[in-house]
Amino acid sequence: MAAPKLTPMALAVLELLNERPMHPYEMTQLMRDRHLEHRVAVKTGSLYHTVDRLLAVGHIEVFETQREGRRPERTVYALTEQGRDAFIDRARTMLSTIATEYPEYVSGLGVMDDLGREDSLEQLEKRLLQLEAKAAAQEVVTRKLTAEVPPIYWVDWRYTAAQVRFELEWTRELVHDIKSGRLQWIDYDTQDPALSLVPTESTEDRSDDRAS
Repeated sequence: MAAPKLTPMALAVLELLNERPMHPYEMTQLMRDRHLEHRVAVKTGSLYHTVDRLLAVGHIEVFETQREGRRPERTVYALTEQGRDAFIDRARTMLSTIATEYPEYVSGLGVMDDLGREDSLEQLEKRLLQLEAKAAAQEVVTRKLTAEVPPIYWVDWRYTAAQVRFELEWTRELVHDIKSGRLQWIDYDTQDPALSLVPTESTEDRSDDRAS
């Protein structure tokens, strides 16, 4: 079987198993304790499905089975050399290479002119409320992580929190620009044709006309 693409969940599983052998329940708990939900959907069903896929392609292997009292057996998994190589290769690529991504917010900003000034302002103010709440909640988590978890385990969280703070401040500035009139909408019905954003003919076409 061909090796699966290392999804965010697969990468998180290999990341944990690179520390030590674990059973899926322990993986789930650690993901939640370290607040990995900002980069992977921490769902038990998805985790078990990912573990099965990684086991099938040889990235992980059964380390041992455990039983406590009458509870069902728990299978402990360990990382294989193949899995470690795949994990390291993917980690290097993600750190060193700029990936092309398409955030929804950027697309939304690109069509503000179609929504109009008032509608765009209303939606941006809604976003500001959510960003303010998210930044406040992240600050609580950051204080908890600072007190309980070694910094190396949440560098990714620091980046995510910084992104939210940046987006919050940037959006505040955008809202201010709209309210102050610094950012204006174009009225295409009254716009001077000389200011049109879409040329009626290309420079190349005009050059051809002059040449003829």
